[in-house]
Amino acid sequence: MKRNPWSWIPTLYFAEGLPYVVVMTVAVIMYKRFGLSNTEIALYTSWLYLPWVIKPFWSPFVDILKTKRWWIVTMQLLIGAGMAGVAFTLPTPFYLQASLAFFWLMAFSSATNDIASDGFYMLALDDSQQSFFVGIRSTFYRLAMITGQGLLVILAGGLEKSTGNVPFAWSITFFILAGLFIAFFVYHKFILPRPASDTGKSATTPSEVAKEFGRTFTSFFSKKGIGLAIAFILIYRLAEAMLVKMASPFLLDAREVGGLGLSTQQVGIVYGSVGVIALTVGGIIGGIVASRKGLKYWLWPMALSITLPNAAYVFLSMYMPESFFWINVAVGIEQLGYGFGFTAYMLYLIYFSQGEHKTAHYSICTGFMALGMMLPGMAAGWIQEQLGYQNFFIFVMIAVIPTLLLIPFMKVDKDFGKAKKETFKSPEGEFVDEAN
Repeated sequence: MKRNPWSWIPTLYFAEGLPYVVVMTVAVIMYKRFGLSNTEIALYTSWLYLPWVIKPFWSPFVDILKTKRWWIVTMQLLIGAGMAGVAFTLPTPFYLQASLAFFWLMAFSSATNDIASDGFYMLALDDSQQSFFVGIRSTFYRLAMITGQGLLVILAGGLEKSTGNVPFAWSITFFILAGLFIAFFVYHKFILPRPASDTGKSATTPSEVAKEFGRTFTSFFSKKGIGLAIAFILIYRLAEAMLVKMASPFLLDAREVGGLGLSTQQVGIVYGSVGVIALTVGGIIGGIVASRKGLKYWLWPMALSITLPNAAYVFLSMYMPESFFWINVAVGIEQLGYGFGFTAYMLYLIYFSQGEHKTAHYSICTGFMALGMMLPGMAAGWIQEQLGYQNFFIFVMIAVIPTLLLIPFMKVDKDFGKAKKETFKSPEGEFVDEAN
């Protein structure tokens, strides 16, 4: 039975984005409300990037074993189980160890679900449908970010206020999330189509799989300019990797220790709603302008865009405005710049992945991308506690220098990323769409 893509693409990509934002961002806010130090929060939650770092090593097995459909519904069930596990353990004395174990389960399940969902998208849709729905899937992924960083945090903050019990409030929030993912599991089990090409069978022997796996990695590390490319992937977001770990703790911490003293609900609004919307707008603008002039033209402006707006946090830490409006403006500017500048990063990953094994090479690039967030993030909490918030954000601005020093050495084809001229047939004859 053929399914209308509208019946499953929105829910599939909402379910792909939500656990990622829960593990990467919501966990930071939750542990801060539980009273953990910034050093502990940054170290523990940065380790949760690891599944996305090593994802390329097990992604081939998602192709070989079972079907993409099976992997999707199974991983969504495991994600729901992980969220239920967090909900059950938060009110206990051993909540930290237990919740981190369940977050690990969620992280590995979420990374595997990413592989399966993206593969299923390509199997279940033809080329024209893939092009049409690429914006839809991105929109619902962004909605998942707004739901996670915004609505869920606002909900938890409201429950904290009404019950006066932080563990109970977050436990209820995660029970709701668990129920949502059980619903996704049931819905997708019945609604996801069954493409004929999604067989999960492979005639290739294990030894041949291992050889091809080795060839893929060898060809990646044999690419021209591999050292510079890896340096760029690891360093481009160096400052942002540290900033993103300390942004929520800074907003939540009391003014006596240099924070802005916002409530959980206010953080949900400023960072999870206004911030994510600004991030999305920046990404959309970045995509539009990059398609007109190409990556090479926009590389410098975008590198400056992702680095210099971090100064918004220097401003917030120095002047500590009490106006919620100006806090929103500052965070919005930083996230707008991040979204715009991130476009160059993603385009470069696509550019460097070109070639015979482009899908596998792109997956390896995303692994290095996650490593570039994981390692600086692990140290961010300790650095902040040594320096204090104001000096930490000044340190973050110093950390943008390696990125700016690297940009002049990057070599990119002049026309890469530009929208190509298209020739169409019309009743009157041919005409060219310049794709401005």
